Amino acid sequence: MNDIELERMNTDPSDEQQNNERKSRACTNCDKLHKSISKWILPENARGTYLERANCIPPPLFIIFISITELAVFIYYAVWKPQKQWITLDSGVWDSPFIYRPDKREEAWRFISYMLVHAGIQHILGNLFLQLFWGIPLEMVHKGHRVGLVYLAGVIGGSLASSIFDPRHALVGASGGVYALIGGYFMNVLLNFKEMIPLFGIFRLLIIVTIVGTDMGFALYRRFIAPMNGPQVSFVAHIAGGLAGMSIGYVVFSCFDQNLIKDPRFWIAIVAYLVCVVFAVFFNIFLSPAN
Repeated sequence: MNDIELERMNTDPSDEQQNNERKSRACTNCDKLHKSISKWILPENARGTYLERANCIPPPLFIIFISITELAVFIYYAVWKPQKQWITLDSGVWDSPFIYRPDKREEAWRFISYMLVHAGIQHILGNLFLQLFWGIPLEMVHKGHRVGLVYLAGVIGGSLASSIFDPRHALVGASGGVYALIGGYFMNVLLNFKEMIPLFGIFRLLIIVTIVGTDMGFALYRRFIAPMNGPQVSFVAHIAGGLAGMSIGYVVFSCFDQNLIKDPRFWIAIVAYLVCVVFAVFFNIFLSPAN
């Protein structure tokens, strides 16, 4: 008789029962979580497919990783750079290699890395709340590669749009990516409204309008009304990110159980997005008033 058989014989049956009960409770809680998420994210005809394959492993790694990274960068500049960064944009962030600045446009990574730095505690907390609130459920349903595609499309679209429509101002924050997630979700709610319980559909739309309206109002106030001693930052990324989400994000999030590569809507959205990117690059090289 080998050691494994001896261990099995010596195992207390009550321990095995307790382990099984814990696993059962964990599975039950996981099932409840996925049922709630499916009602929040998916139309009724797609929920069954999702629940059949849903599991809690792996967790939503992309949105958690990007949120931790943004928070870590904020803490770095808040603690080891000028202390005013707790409340507003200061020289520590302005001189950062991450921030998008019109006079540093030749450093192409800034069109993406600006999402890592934020203009104060309100800015970082607002973006973290919104991207976790929407990003975690979306990633549990659609997985990290799809959510990452939409998020980065909003980030890049936000900086390029800002360089065109607000060319003399800097850009910080992950709002482009956040609004891309919101825009994609909003379009799916709108187009699948008939498949929802009416009050639930209205409730979801009201949540989106309230949160977006409040955040955009604050961004506009900070841009045009609030007294600013330091450099101002653009708000155009909010709008451009939302538009990226309402196009690419809508297609990605509406193809839950389908192959994106085979969906012609995906390629139409990608081609339209790339045309805008090419135009923005051309504008920045030859036409920008910041040249």
